[in-house]
Amino acid sequence: MALSRSDFDQYMVPNYAPAAFVPVRGAGSRVWDQEGREYVDFAGGIAVNALGHCHPALVGALTAQAQQLWHVSNVFTNEPALALAQKLVSATFADKVFFCNSGAEANEAALKLARRVAIERHGEKKHKVLSALNSFHGRTFFTVCVGGQPKYSDGFGPKPGGIEYFEYNNLASVEALIDDETACVIVEPIQGEGGVTPATREFLQGLRKLCDQHDALLIFDEVQSGVGRTGSLYAYIDYGVTPDILSSAKGLGGGFPVGAMLTTAEIAKHLAVGTHGTTYGGNPLACAVAGALFDVVSQPEVLAGVRQKRQQFVEGIAAINAKLGVFKEVRGLGLLIGAELKDEYAGQAREILALAAQQGLMVLMAGPNVIRFAPSLVIPQADIADGLARFERAVTAFVGQ
Repeated sequence: MALSRSDFDQYMVPNYAPAAFVPVRGAGSRVWDQEGREYVDFAGGIAVNALGHCHPALVGALTAQAQQLWHVSNVFTNEPALALAQKLVSATFADKVFFCNSGAEANEAALKLARRVAIERHGEKKHKVLSALNSFHGRTFFTVCVGGQPKYSDGFGPKPGGIEYFEYNNLASVEALIDDETACVIVEPIQGEGGVTPATREFLQGLRKLCDQHDALLIFDEVQSGVGRTGSLYAYIDYGVTPDILSSAKGLGGGFPVGAMLTTAEIAKHLAVGTHGTTYGGNPLACAVAGALFDVVSQPEVLAGVRQKRQQFVEGIAAINAKLGVFKEVRGLGLLIGAELKDEYAGQAREILALAAQQGLMVLMAGPNVIRFAPSLVIPQADIADGLARFERAVTAFVGQ
């Protein structure tokens, strides 16, 4: 039975609008569609395919684990989960790890834990969650309401209370909100969906200080910025600011669904037996793949390579812009890069994505005005050069419309 893009419209809920082509095979940073057409992948499954497609270390880990043990639930534990937890604790500020299946679940767990800690220590009044406008923390009803983008949370009925919003990179706006009823502040060190906007060091340092002053917990959402994406294992290391709780997902599984919440032992003790859970979280298949990925990504030469590859991207985009003049800013950290369109091209990022696909290139948006690049962390230099040449042809076509 031949399947096509039209079958999506027939069988799938219409909440997505996928591209016209259907990828069927991937290797490294290349993808092939049903017609055998090749694409360079600068999208990385939205910062997920940290080692590209079908990396031998991940295929080997998944294949080996698939022949041993798939699932036992959290009524029991398993060796791959314990091994991955040990690796994460050894490499970060954390003492304890909670495994789940996605970034939304990791943030849900982080927010529930923060409120639980605040209420058990100080009483029911200490419950407020402070979050940045234009942030993104997932699509569960709680996390989508915490993310300060009404376009994602409106239209589903009454919203959870106790959530207030500050301006990103504006410490004064946090100072105006934070008080003794604040349970936590949640922030992305780099706003991903919100436009690939990095926090300033002063802003994150200021959040840390305010949280300490008001006995509130600081949560870093590193779902998109973590697992080597910035050139450090997690972005908090780049900034020199340690959170109380950190959420991780996307690149952690390299394409296999897995999420994690990391925290200290003192905070973790508030999630006592029965207070939170998940059926699939920490399953052996996911943790085996994530463990193999972690071993590769944490190598110093891989992390150093991320910074070198970023330079190639930034210089390449600048050269394109010098010729065509469509971008007003290129920003981000490591291999999470956003190129913002000039005002005269506002709202037209999706058109560039379509033209890029015609040139055999997969890229992303981060809002209607920003082209987002989130490729494999080990993408070869030749693939970057090839992809940028295709991107230049797409932008040329865009300008010539």
